Amino acid sequence: MTKPQAVKTNAGRFFEDYRVGMVMDHAVPRTVSGGERALYRALYPARHALYSSDQFAQNCGLPFSPLDDMAAFHVVFGKTVPDVSLNAVANLGYAQGRWLLPVYAGDTLRSRSEVIGVKQNSNGKTGVVYVRTTGLNQRDETVMEYVRWVMVRKRDADAPAPEPVVPELPKALTVSDLVVPSGLDFSNYDFDQAGEAHRWGDYQVGEQIDHVDGVTIEEAEHMMATRLWQNTAKVHFDTSARPDGSRLIYGGHVISMARALSFNGLANAQMVVGLNAGAHANPCLAGDTVRAWSEVLDKAETAAPGVGALRLRLVATKGGAPFNLRTDDGKYAPEVLLDLDYWVLIPV
Repeated sequence: MTKPQAVKTNAGRFFEDYRVGMVMDHAVPRTVSGGERALYRALYPARHALYSSDQFAQNCGLPFSPLDDMAAFHVVFGKTVPDVSLNAVANLGYAQGRWLLPVYAGDTLRSRSEVIGVKQNSNGKTGVVYVRTTGLNQRDETVMEYVRWVMVRKRDADAPAPEPVVPELPKALTVSDLVVPSGLDFSNYDFDQAGEAHRWGDYQVGEQIDHVDGVTIEEAEHMMATRLWQNTAKVHFDTSARPDGSRLIYGGHVISMARALSFNGLANAQMVVGLNAGAHANPCLAGDTVRAWSEVLDKAETAAPGVGALRLRLVATKGGAPFNLRTDDGKYAPEVLLDLDYWVLIPV
């Protein structure tokens, strides 16, 4: 006699499972520690002083050195994957990202997402899901929020298409949208300890910076990073999930690599506080050598003592000459991996 089988495993959501207004509280809460900082520096050449030294951070008005902004982003992002992008084809973009509170060792992070848009693709096999994700700490304080959209497979190609809803998202945050951490003060900023002398006034809108250095992506490091952030997307782990049998490098791995490489030329761009837009332009695979360049898009003053804001475009590539972003037809150049538009805080 055949034994009854109860389905207890989770195959993840497919496109037809999402509805606008759906709210998902994601498992599993994660308490971060100094181990995250050490592992982050083992994976990326991250050297920004505010995230490396308690003393430097205290001289800038903070109680301790926080967890790297992008590390906090990865923790919050990773929790969303089983509910949002387990059956994803690709993560397509970001908008309206704001870092609202620093994350310190001992904080416990969890994530919540709301579906704000859905649109089936013309092939009828996939669709795009838009979600607004909130990262909260143990005091139910919002530490960060962002919108992202992801292409997700359909379980049943014949399932009816939902009424398309595409949210209207601003092209960029304004400086008034940015939150400067309480107490942050760059009046007595130590440029020698930070590693470069360049300050807010030294950068001009339109200026482009070649960050010079490159790092070849290793399969083992990518797998360690993806596990660290508890990102369970199949395309990052299972070689049968992609037609060519390769593992797709997690886009956040490319973001952190490019941000770390940008230290050479932007060592004083200490804190990421806003994410205006982002696109993973082309896939990254093990063996690709990531390089980065930046363009200054805007500048603004803040009310915090000694603190200015720069809006930057950060572009990660896998070869080719710097400052080449698009081809003549307006598409991303084939060597471009990432196009990220974000705000940072820098001493004036």
